[in-house]
Amino acid sequence: MTKTLYAEFTVKAGSEARVAEMMVELTRHVRNEPGNELFLPYTREENPREYFVFEVYRDEAAFQEHITADYGARFNEELASHIEGDGSELTWLNPVL
Repeated sequence: MTKTLYAEFTVKAGSEARVAEMMVELTRHVRNEPGNELFLPYTREENPREYFVFEVYRDEAAFQEHITADYGARFNEELASHIEGDGSELTWLNPVL
């Protein structure tokens, strides 16, 4: 069964350019993971500091591979200093059909 999640976070004022660079790099890495089926980062049209990332992985094993990747750990470590709050808010999703 696929592993699907929706992550959201708000970037601190002044960190917009750095986080945009980080997201481009992370997206390139994640989309190259063999078990990644979809990785779509977005910003809110009326507030580009608000990020929304829709992610789909082939299965739990593919997701575990994703969260243990070194580039993901580096991304999350740096991201923590650039966002409001304690971290990304994750919403786990199940397919309706």
